[in-house]
Amino acid sequence: MKARWKKYRVYIISIFSLALIGFYFALPHPLFSDSYSTVLQDREGHLLSAAISNDGQWRFPEQKNVPQKFTEALTLFEDKRFQQHVGVDFLSLARATRQNIQAGKIVSGGSTLTMQVIRLSRKNKPRSFFEKAIEIILAVRMELRYTKDEILSFYASHAPFGGNVVGIEAACWRYFGRSSSELSWGEAAMLAVLPNNPSLIHLGKNRNQLKQKRDRLLNRLFQEGKFDSMTLELALAESIPSNPTPLPRLAPHLLDRAAKEGFGQRTITSTIDYSLQQRTNQILHDHYNRLQANQVFNAAALIIDVKTGHVLSYVGNVASGFHNQEQVDVINSPRSTGSILKPFLYAALLDDGKMTSKTLQPDIPILINGFAPKNFSNEFDGAVPADQALIRSLNVPAVEELRKYRYEKFYELLKNMGLTTLNQPSDHYGLALILGGAEGTLWDITGIYASMARTLNNYFEHPGKNRYLKSDFHAPSYLSIQDSVRSSNLDASSWLSASSIYLTFDALQELYRPGEETGWRYFSSSKKIAWKTGTSHGFRDGWAVGVNADYAVGVWVGNADGEGRPGLTGTEAAAPILFDLFSALPDGRWFAEPASEMSKVPVCSKSGYRFSDACEKADTIWVTQAGLQTDACPFHQKIHLSADQKFRVHTQCEDPLKMISRSQFVLPPVQAYYFKQKNPSYVALPPFRKDCANPSSFASMDLIYPKPDAKIYIPIELTGTPNYTVFEAAHQSPSAILFWHIDDVFIGSTSKIHRISLIPNTGKHTLTVIDNTGEAISRPFLVLSGKKN
Repeated sequence: MKARWKKYRVYIISIFSLALIGFYFALPHPLFSDSYSTVLQDREGHLLSAAISNDGQWRFPEQKNVPQKFTEALTLFEDKRFQQHVGVDFLSLARATRQNIQAGKIVSGGSTLTMQVIRLSRKNKPRSFFEKAIEIILAVRMELRYTKDEILSFYASHAPFGGNVVGIEAACWRYFGRSSSELSWGEAAMLAVLPNNPSLIHLGKNRNQLKQKRDRLLNRLFQEGKFDSMTLELALAESIPSNPTPLPRLAPHLLDRAAKEGFGQRTITSTIDYSLQQRTNQILHDHYNRLQANQVFNAAALIIDVKTGHVLSYVGNVASGFHNQEQVDVINSPRSTGSILKPFLYAALLDDGKMTSKTLQPDIPILINGFAPKNFSNEFDGAVPADQALIRSLNVPAVEELRKYRYEKFYELLKNMGLTTLNQPSDHYGLALILGGAEGTLWDITGIYASMARTLNNYFEHPGKNRYLKSDFHAPSYLSIQDSVRSSNLDASSWLSASSIYLTFDALQELYRPGEETGWRYFSSSKKIAWKTGTSHGFRDGWAVGVNADYAVGVWVGNADGEGRPGLTGTEAAAPILFDLFSALPDGRWFAEPASEMSKVPVCSKSGYRFSDACEKADTIWVTQAGLQTDACPFHQKIHLSADQKFRVHTQCEDPLKMISRSQFVLPPVQAYYFKQKNPSYVALPPFRKDCANPSSFASMDLIYPKPDAKIYIPIELTGTPNYTVFEAAHQSPSAILFWHIDDVFIGSTSKIHRISLIPNTGKHTLTVIDNTGEAISRPFLVLSGKKN
């Protein structure tokens, strides 16, 4: 008998152990495997945008905190002993059993909230006694694993609220247009009774039945002492919403971006400022009416806090309502940069000491390996100070500056500062890199301007020799969880110095913008900002970026499909939006001068180079430390004149005692040709007196080819392309530089060996060659059409 009992006891213990193990592992983890909506909030928790879940439900991610009013209403309506039972309320079960027997069918389930959570997690399987038993077991197990608050959270997050609305947070936004934390008693009561039978009670129908159930619950809450009679009266007077309301769509493009970057199906707390985001949307919408008149349908804006790099406003595209590709997030889309990169090159040249802010830059027709850049105005100034070339966004000086700096070096600088769209080798872009030959995103470009401002601000935070954090150059961040620990190692330098950044911003805050840059008239001088516009080739992209010590603002305007429109320029299309956005921001500070990194030096007032004894007048300007090494003025020359000062002479033709010597500002011939057209006061170099021009009977230079009145036959290759014709000249001086023109169009320069290869068009032409002393020779010629051999 004892042996048999021992045997049964082993069986019993084994069965009991297996049951315990089964009970322990019976509850799945996680409890719910549903897909969720992606929810984007501002930095204070206000809803900006939300996307429907993959299964077509408005189901917000699970929330930990359930509103107190909803908790009170729900537990009183569904499970008044919720806080006391262990998952099963046997009194409710007994009552439900009695009601079902009396009715002859199931009219009451007697389920607790815990059991309802289990039923929801099991996807509302058909009701049966077996299913009820499973729910009871799992409910008890759930009570052992989770707290009461967590169980309430599960219910509030997964209960159906009619239609495709699941969970209290989604219901509050769909039915009341606000967060669950702002529920009134009337709203809380309505939501408490709604999951009881959401398929029957719908806002669009049976609204009276829903109101009756809600009002009965409100009266019970009043009897329980949850609120006073005045609150009851107000709650009973609240109407039932007739139709679901659309959710906010203040930042749909940022929502999509966050989902693509791995933050989908969760509640995302962003760095966005809610009121500023609203204002930015409104400003873009206001300007849309102006833009669409020119068939321009898309615009985007980005506002960044300089100190933190946090995005305060993100409007990826204007909401036109006409579906003109407004779903495209332009902020993150590569677009041709136009002139928007020019300030980076300007700062780099200052940082390297290759120029001062006033150094004259050539602005003449140039041809570099088939690349012939032109200014927006199709005019040339001959020579222009560097800061004015930047302010006026002149293309030719920018190309000359890039050639001086080297495009390979600039390419690396852009990548180091945060331009992520340079996917080709530097040779692919070449000198066109500075004129929109590369693509950039509004995200990267505005981020670089913000990083420059951050670097300048933080320069004053670190006294001593090492004052720079290269990590100050970093991408913007739109999610608070993206904030990462950046390097805190101080360096003696960064990608750009504080002094070069300051001098660049100082130039860009100039309000008078002639030529293309006329957007100054839209902005009051009461707010100092450094700003730059850009326009891509074909009028496809209009850019405007502005910055002060606190904010960086970027604007793009155009058509997302790349269609160009006449007049679509950064100044006319984007700058007005930029200025309105700055007007919506608090007054920002201007930058402090990094005086310890700069020096005041005298420069030639006409050339901007370091002052020399030959210069007539000096101006004092700030330069970077590297700027102290810039060259002395090369344009002032000492010349000898005849007594009447009309001609140049030399000792071979004039008595030195009769010569008058003076210093004169002399530009190279081609620069002088265009410069004097814009500067009538420019004094050209006097010609040599006839008896002094040349002691011999030969001219200083002559054309070897073509000969006078030559007729040139240009052969055609087998491929059908014309062959080159080589023009050649000779000059007495081995150091002479010759500047070649055809029909007054500059085509190139030569030194030492004066040969140039061209393919002129069929017809009559005039070849003009000017040397570096200003002497010229011209020759007409005729080009005949080619024939196959």
